[in-house]
Amino acid sequence: MATEKMVELKTDVSHSSLYNPDLAPTSLQERNWGSYNFAALWVSMAHCIPTYMLSSGLIALGMNWKQAIFTITLGNLIVLIPMLLNAHPGTKYGIPFPAFARASFGTLGANIPALLRAGVACGWFGINAFIGGTAVNNFLIALFPAWKNFGGDIIIAGLSLPAMITFIGFLALNILLAYKGMNCIRKFENWAAPLVLVMTFMLLIWIVNEAHGLGPILAEKGKLDTLAKFFPVFVPSLTGMIGFWATLSLNIPDFTRFSKGQKEQMIGQAIGLPPTMTIFSVMGVVISSATVVVFGKAIWDPVDLLLKFSNPLVLAFSLFGIIVATLSVNIAANLVSPANDFSNIAPKRISFKTGVLMTGVFAVLMMPWKLLSDPSVYIFNWLNVYSGFLGPIAAIMIADYFVLRKTELNLEDLYKEQGDYTYSRGVNVMAVIALAVGVGIALIGKIVPSLAWLFNYAWFVGFGASFITYIILMKIASAQEDVAVLEE
Repeated sequence: MATEKMVELKTDVSHSSLYNPDLAPTSLQERNWGSYNFAALWVSMAHCIPTYMLSSGLIALGMNWKQAIFTITLGNLIVLIPMLLNAHPGTKYGIPFPAFARASFGTLGANIPALLRAGVACGWFGINAFIGGTAVNNFLIALFPAWKNFGGDIIIAGLSLPAMITFIGFLALNILLAYKGMNCIRKFENWAAPLVLVMTFMLLIWIVNEAHGLGPILAEKGKLDTLAKFFPVFVPSLTGMIGFWATLSLNIPDFTRFSKGQKEQMIGQAIGLPPTMTIFSVMGVVISSATVVVFGKAIWDPVDLLLKFSNPLVLAFSLFGIIVATLSVNIAANLVSPANDFSNIAPKRISFKTGVLMTGVFAVLMMPWKLLSDPSVYIFNWLNVYSGFLGPIAAIMIADYFVLRKTELNLEDLYKEQGDYTYSRGVNVMAVIALAVGVGIALIGKIVPSLAWLFNYAWFVGFGASFITYIILMKIASAQEDVAVLEE
């Protein structure tokens, strides 16, 4: 797989309604990302506030530091598998996620997984923009206390006027940087990655010192001291860990289409994702455990924790780190994909930049501050629900590409209205049925209490059900076509 020859578009398909320059396959010259670029990408994306809140949220839910680290590490090792599998076609053919989805869902049907993925990305984009905006807001309050009361009692959708202004302002900054293009994003990730790690390490040293060393922190036993108590929290939390990066496991071709080769992206991702998530999560777990010792309760929001600093310079420097961390993950993880996904709806009318603007609008409408209202909402509802949609999509794409097509695609036909991937009026009905089966089984436990265990395993059961269903349906369809040909 690592030495497989990369494919380039040989014929002109620019006249097709399915083509625009943003969705076009990259040329061999454009594929210049090496292992460091992918490792840096993951370091900067993993070193983000949602990752910190993910790990600290487990502490807030009652886990001790060992249980939390085990859950996070296992989840990221599992999600690395579909990540590397879906990365392969991006590197080989230079295609983004929406174009790759056309092979299994059809040239028109690809909009179904693309829009589902885009919806999740809009939510994540809003979450990160809100976190960054909150950091900016708190920084302004620290410098100018009167800013807190600006606008008086004006409340907009549950937010004060200063909070809404900084949220929208930070969101606009993300959009501005995304407009600079993928090379700008790559350069930003390269220098942001080490800075965020240094900032978190400084916070770690401070809180451990306040807790009088690691001894009291490691002595915290947590509330889930028996298997009967731990397992009901562990299972949905593990699903949440996988769901956390299930988004990127789908649209990773958006990045690997720029890779120099399979070896570079595989090494870079293997180095960048599991170790980085584990290290950063350990820091988050230790910091959150220390807050129990120092403040008597787990503080799972790092912005709230940083407000404990009394020195304005230290506070300003720390909040700057949060701003950089949030920008680095938000642009790479939550703007590139939905921009491409929205562009896929009407490639001739919606450009990448227009898709970026659409993402920003939907992010505001989703009111992300409500998703961050409580760790149980964040982990058990937001992460687990959408993992029930994304697991089945990943299963169908992987089954189609590796099991049925043996990694061979007709690159030109991915951009043609009439070709190998037209299916029935542009939609592969078998993929839609398999998706419905997987999502239904994954999420039925949310509605039927007696089947709640299925929802706890949402990503796993959805992936398995869609994987098996899709292969069976496609083989039946293929056999029927063969019979029809013989009869003719």
